[in-house]
Amino acid sequence: MKFKLRSWKLLLPLAALVAVISITTSISSAAPAANEIRVGIMTDCKGAFGFGYEPDIGGAQAAFAKYAGGKAKNKKKPSAGMTGIKIGGKSVKIVGYGCGNDTADLAIKETKRLMEQLKADIMVGPLSGDEAVAIANYAKSHPKKLFVIGTAGSQDPTLQIAPKNVFRYHGDGAQWNAGIGEIAYKKLKWRKAAIIMDDYSFGWTSAAGMIADFCAVGGQITKRVFPPLNTTDYAPYVRQLPSPNQVDGYFWVVGGTGTGASLKAYEQAYGKLQAKKFIGNLFFAFLGNFKEVAPRLVGAYVGGFGTAPGLKTAQAKAYEASVAKTYPGLNAGNYADGFVYNYYNAAWTLVRGLQKAGGDLNKLQASMPRTNKSGYEVSDNGTVKLDSNRQAVQDQYPLQIQKGPKGLTTAVIGFVPNVGQSFGGLFSRMPSRSSACGGSAGASADSTLFATSISRSFRASGARSSGRTAPARRRCSTS
Repeated sequence: MKFKLRSWKLLLPLAALVAVISITTSISSAAPAANEIRVGIMTDCKGAFGFGYEPDIGGAQAAFAKYAGGKAKNKKKPSAGMTGIKIGGKSVKIVGYGCGNDTADLAIKETKRLMEQLKADIMVGPLSGDEAVAIANYAKSHPKKLFVIGTAGSQDPTLQIAPKNVFRYHGDGAQWNAGIGEIAYKKLKWRKAAIIMDDYSFGWTSAAGMIADFCAVGGQITKRVFPPLNTTDYAPYVRQLPSPNQVDGYFWVVGGTGTGASLKAYEQAYGKLQAKKFIGNLFFAFLGNFKEVAPRLVGAYVGGFGTAPGLKTAQAKAYEASVAKTYPGLNAGNYADGFVYNYYNAAWTLVRGLQKAGGDLNKLQASMPRTNKSGYEVSDNGTVKLDSNRQAVQDQYPLQIQKGPKGLTTAVIGFVPNVGQSFGGLFSRMPSRSSACGGSAGASADSTLFATSISRSFRASGARSSGRTAPARRRCSTS
């Protein structure tokens, strides 16, 4: 029996969209004024994702400029600050920028600095998965503060912890990979695959989306490998993968500074990369990795980021023009990068909530929007909707690395509309290293990972578990 999942259909080629696509710490610790709203922006300035610092801040502040009159102090350096933000008759002060390093411990330290020492009422952020798990737990014990997640993609902040003062207007890592497993099975004819994933909450979530999608159409995962985030020597982990003649391909879920290093370790162990044998998550295409990855993997497919590079709808063009006006050339002009886009939408929805509340923080939580006309959304007249846990239901766009007239680029090659966080009901508990499905019964010792508890991994990361167990044992097979 095949493992069954989801109600969506992957549209290949992009025929359904032809009509709409022409086809990628300065700080104030002064006591808050009565007519002032205080906002902190939490991101990373070091660690695996440190190069997201300026793009994240720039995305958020571009929205404040567009919708609340903010003025950038330096158009080439978002972290120089912004002035002039006014909403609901009140001034909005950005009290500071959180400097994380993708760990829960530092995220909480920086959150306390922003929210307790600098007296922020609202946080936009964070960037990374374990950070968001820790901050969601912090939010539960600080119900009068509001948190709008920046671009972190771990499932747990909204699927399990889900405090009422945490909102996320973009997908999680599993949602972003909707459709990519089907491409592996139907386009590349993969039947058996191995997966290597960063051993933390976002890595598990991102991998779970790939695995669930692949297994739903009949694929089998024969091996999982878990390098810790910020690993410097990937050779011992890559050598745990089956050799190229033992599997049809590899799902690659190693991000940040580790993407290129892990691929180099593969080349040293097994030889030249073959595009038909690799599918990566968003880090093949975004956050500075594209220039390193693309020349070696032309033709490889990539899981999406909730964005559609090249989309020519009025919404998409308006979003890109808005960012370009405030911060020309931000992120090398790649405004379709989710590190810019997701922070932009987080700040935009915050502005809308404050406008509806008339600047009254006591009314803000109830006033936060449940929909948003986000730039790259197409379904429902271009509207992202929140579910009951204040988590986005979002269109997803699988990508491919291609040669274009101006060089290498990422092209949208699929469209999966309205992907919800539960993946058609599959995900209802905290994600783990072994989420979703895997090898068929008896096929691999790796299948025993289905019973693995996540508590050890969460303790190691410094994040706090919600106390629930890992998903029930699930398997998929090709028979």
